[in-house]
Amino acid sequence: MSGPTEVLVIVAVVALVVVRQFRTERLSMDRKWWLLPVALGFFALRDGKVADPHHMTGSVILLVVELLVSVGIGIGWAFTTRLWADEHGDVWTKGTVATAGAWAGGVAARVAVAGIGLAMGVHLGSDAFMLGFAVSLLARSGVLMWRAGALESAYVGAVPQPAWEDRR
Repeated sequence: MSGPTEVLVIVAVVALVVVRQFRTERLSMDRKWWLLPVALGFFALRDGKVADPHHMTGSVILLVVELLVSVGIGIGWAFTTRLWADEHGDVWTKGTVATAGAWAGGVAARVAVAGIGLAMGVHLGSDAFMLGFAVSLLARSGVLMWRAGALESAYVGAVPQPAWEDRR
C-alpha cells in the first residue's frame, strides 16, 4: 500500500472501531474476533518497513515501547467497556465515558512515543502505528472475550445470577 492509501485505511479502521465500541452491540463469542487485528498486523509487517533502517536499535526499542503501550491501551479499552448479559445469556457491550478517556489517553501516549522518537531522530511511520493499533485491538478483544466468559459462567440456565459488573 502507498502512504496515502495506508493512512486512509488506518483512519477508516479507527473510525469503524470507535463507532462499534460506543454503540450497544451483542458480543459474538463464536466470531473470529482476532481476524481484524491479524489482518492489520499482516499489512503492517508485509513490506518489512516497520522500523527505521537508519536508526535500527533506537527504532526497535521505540517499537517495543509502542507495542507495550498498545497492549496497555487495549486492556484499558476492555476494562472500561460495560458488559452485561440479557435474559437469554447473550453478552452485550457498550463503551463508557471511561472508554472515551482511555481512547484520549491512548492517543496522548502514542503522541508521546512519536515525540520521543522524533527527539531521538527516529521515524517509525504508519506501519508501526498500524501494528500498534492491531496489538491494541487484539488485547481489547482478548480481554473482552475473557470477561464475557466469566460473565456467561455467572448465569445458570435462564435465571441470571448477578456478576460484579451488574451490581452498579
